[in-house]
Amino acid sequence: EHPTDAHFLFTFVFKQALTLQSGKTDTITAQNNCMKTFAMRLKKAISLTLALALSWPLCAQQKMDEMWNGGERVKSSDTSMGRGKLFDYGNYAMFIHWGLYSKLANVWNGKTYYGIGEWLMNENMANAAREEYKAVAHTFDPKDFDAMKIAKLAKDAGMKYIIITSKHHDGFAMYHSKCNKFNIVDVTPFGRDPMKELSDACKKLGLGFGFYYSHNQDWTTPGASGAPRVDEDGNPKTFDDYFYAKCLPQVEEITRNYGDIELVWFDTPGEIPKKYAEKLVETVHRNQPKALVSGRVGYDLGDYRTLGDMEVPPENMDGLWESVDVTNDGWGYSWYDRNWKTPKQILENLISTIARGGTYMLNVGPDGMGNIPEFAQNALLASGKWIARYPQVIYGAQASPWKHRLPWGDVVRQDSTLYLAIYEWPSDGKLYLPGLKSEIASAGICDGQKTLPVSFEKRGNWTVLDVPYKKPDNLVSVIALAMKGGEISVDNTQAVDPESGIDELSVVFADASGCNVSKTSWMEKFGEWKHKYCTPDLNRGGKVTWTVDVMEPATFSVDLTLRGEGRGVWKVETDEAHTAQNQQGVSSIFCKRPIGWISFDKPGRHTITVSMPEGGKPSELSAISLTPVRFE
Repeated sequence: EHPTDAHFLFTFVFKQALTLQSGKTDTITAQNNCMKTFAMRLKKAISLTLALALSWPLCAQQKMDEMWNGGERVKSSDTSMGRGKLFDYGNYAMFIHWGLYSKLANVWNGKTYYGIGEWLMNENMANAAREEYKAVAHTFDPKDFDAMKIAKLAKDAGMKYIIITSKHHDGFAMYHSKCNKFNIVDVTPFGRDPMKELSDACKKLGLGFGFYYSHNQDWTTPGASGAPRVDEDGNPKTFDDYFYAKCLPQVEEITRNYGDIELVWFDTPGEIPKKYAEKLVETVHRNQPKALVSGRVGYDLGDYRTLGDMEVPPENMDGLWESVDVTNDGWGYSWYDRNWKTPKQILENLISTIARGGTYMLNVGPDGMGNIPEFAQNALLASGKWIARYPQVIYGAQASPWKHRLPWGDVVRQDSTLYLAIYEWPSDGKLYLPGLKSEIASAGICDGQKTLPVSFEKRGNWTVLDVPYKKPDNLVSVIALAMKGGEISVDNTQAVDPESGIDELSVVFADASGCNVSKTSWMEKFGEWKHKYCTPDLNRGGKVTWTVDVMEPATFSVDLTLRGEGRGVWKVETDEAHTAQNQQGVSSIFCKRPIGWISFDKPGRHTITVSMPEGGKPSELSAISLTPVRFE
């Protein structure tokens, strides 16, 4: 399905066949004979590749998840002792990626490279020479850096702690390291320790503070992953040399010299031997008993789980975990990247992460002078003003009892109160809440410290609230439901909203028969990760079936979100035998494709099944969307 994979396969098989023939005769004859061998081997390789095309993304994703994700050793009950309390209660933090790459801003030798600029030394980016890259430090002078200004921005944005890069994969320490001279104090004209300044500023403002540290990859230190195996004098170096001369001493430094810290965020463990990860965890816990260790230390040794980059899960997850996201498209500063998240987008991702049970850490990338871009600041401050009006939706909030997003927004819980965060305000004066079984004591629109009462009624499995036509808040409106009793019971069946239908209902919520559902992850630009659950093999005769709740008889137009190549026939059928069927071409990116109309004759529980009755080429189905058809 992917040209690069096809090119790799062709090259691999051809070279293999040529190797078998080489040495037997002259080059021309060898190439002719090679084509015969190539044809035979290609036939076998095609069938193998079809299997690999389906299994490789899943296997690779599973491996990445295993190495990125940590354990769930710290539970909410442990936070009463102080460890992880800010992580668990605050639910919102600032991530900062800042280093030599910020000065370069994705430009190397006059050329712009699109993707995450921290990786300019990678061959898939600029393949920058190590010594040339290290020389950038001699001109790195971020004179505008103001630790208090950054800390105040985080506080005004509603964030509870800051995590910043002490050393990224390039090996450059952004603090005064005594064990390695390649650091911001010893080799730059700046000559100050910004980590010390930021740590002090956070403490003055009551914010938590912690460090990112790349423990496995260090591209400029011989012996580390991604670095040469010999030093500048040609002496062999091992990972053991790097670990005990630089990595471990630097982790000792950042956990001893900056006061109490909230956590240490390790990254990309790769194939680091387990004994090294264990040593790092022991060091953090010894020096900082109240600090957490991120899951990306590897081997399930972390205190909490970190999801893949830029990922908000579709359904609730247990234990302590976090989602890490960006304010634009990348982590470090890039001169061209102006694709900023709006305040509304920030709030939606934040609230939906909390509603799934997690903590949201949002990244900013200061430029080479130490300034956070103005647009990012404006978006953070606007969303921070919203949080100041509705702190109960963020701080200490618990996961949604529905365990997934609802058609109009999401829900968080504080004890016996439910807070409905409405991303898309209804236009017909009715808000439809599906599946709530517990009894409501009172309902009201939140307006700062006040609550404006709204009336409501039960209609079967639905609660219908009478709301004003004008949305109360331009960003996200909030309705509080005070519940009777302590227990809150819901039917979390996916529901089709009478006004808006349902958009992008993931296959993760469907029952799969004769096919597989797995997570696929890909990069739109280098390092810009996207994630979806999908089924890649419906063409083999399988089907996926969603169970949904419908409030009243209605007709809907159906779209399927697809990716792949070629054309296929898609069939959508309800339990009432209403069918929509259409042939659709798909593309290399996920996009919605119209299938037709379906109807539900009766209110209540229904099923919707998608299949490919005439087969077709492998195509990935990720979601179904139902949009109400209006006849008046």
